[in-house]
Amino acid sequence: MNTLFNLSGKTALITGSTRGLGFAYAAGLAEAGASVILNGTRQEHMDKALCHLQAKGAQARGFLFDVAQEAQIEQVFNQLDAEGVHVDIVINNAGIQFRKPMLELALSDWQRVIDTNLTSAFLVGRAAARRMVARNSGGKIINIGSLTSEAARATVAPYTAAKGGIKLLTKSMAAEWAQYNIQTNGIGPGYILTDMNEALVNDQAFNAWVCNSNPSGRWGHPEELIGTAIYLASNASAYVNGQMIYVDGGWLATL
Repeated sequence: MNTLFNLSGKTALITGSTRGLGFAYAAGLAEAGASVILNGTRQEHMDKALCHLQAKGAQARGFLFDVAQEAQIEQVFNQLDAEGVHVDIVINNAGIQFRKPMLELALSDWQRVIDTNLTSAFLVGRAAARRMVARNSGGKIINIGSLTSEAARATVAPYTAAKGGIKLLTKSMAAEWAQYNIQTNGIGPGYILTDMNEALVNDQAFNAWVCNSNPSGRWGHPEELIGTAIYLASNASAYVNGQMIYVDGGWLATL
């Protein structure tokens, strides 16, 4: 493997990684040589994900914790500290969706999406960066945004606000942490075939809209995000900071 993209000797923590896009990122980074730490909230999903990765020879372990709970995050990082495990790469991927018109939206649902999709990236990113700074090691933080980091759709206001926040949180992290050789960038996936989007794929009208409005004429696949993740996690992006890279088949280019 080209040394620019070789992640051997690096440890990556990927939140929300027992399924979907998070699992794809974890599998991709593991294939590039990284040891990966998975995160989720359900033991059965964790067991299945770890079994799959380990069967392919990956160095993988997992922690069950809520990414919106500061105490749980610190507990995990403190355990890693005690074991001498240094997190070199963080992918803040954990996220949920909730669809409802704003006039009918409860504050509790708004807050739940904001906490899971945005506040979690701040909490996990801060915990990792504090340790990267303390050991003067540099590092990589990759925040997962969305097409809604740039454009809104009806009925997903909390998600849109959170992903818009991810874009500027990424820039804020870069502004403060670049001096410590920490590169913080984001990935904005387009419409990707995942469990979260299954209902949309099965909606004939929505599926047709996605395919007809995208220059590529189709949904993306999770594995099509891996190359960008490896690039941003590797030395190949050593002077790239504060950027959002959209992997969307050209969708935003046509708006």
